[in-house]
Amino acid sequence: MITPGASCEKRATPEEIAWYTVRTLSRTIVPSLPGVVFLSGGQSEEDASLNLNAMNALKGIEKPWALTFSYGRALQASVLKAWMGKPENVKAAQDTLLERAKANGLAAKGEYQGGSGDAGSLFVADYKY
Repeated sequence: MITPGASCEKRATPEEIAWYTVRTLSRTIVPSLPGVVFLSGGQSEEDASLNLNAMNALKGIEKPWALTFSYGRALQASVLKAWMGKPENVKAAQDTLLERAKANGLAAKGEYQGGSGDAGSLFVADYKY
């Protein structure tokens, strides 16, 4: 996704991110490619979902590919927080995972309304995979 850097003071709206991302994809990706799968790239869970949703809801630019997600931290951060490694928290963690999966599934169709997931940044400076 075309997003501002973590230290950028001017934040972009999901609609701005969507427009620049889809425009860039339309200039560089062949229409016959079945899909583009996004990582969260340190965005918060909520930002990653809102940005994906805005791309799929974007009108006026052709999107011949499926735009979907392969989030790691933005799908599981709140799940791990709910679970805390404790057996008694398994149900809460499962419920949290289901909520995040539903939110991102809706975002992949441009139908997510927001309000699900943690809005805290998952950016870690100098993160190494």
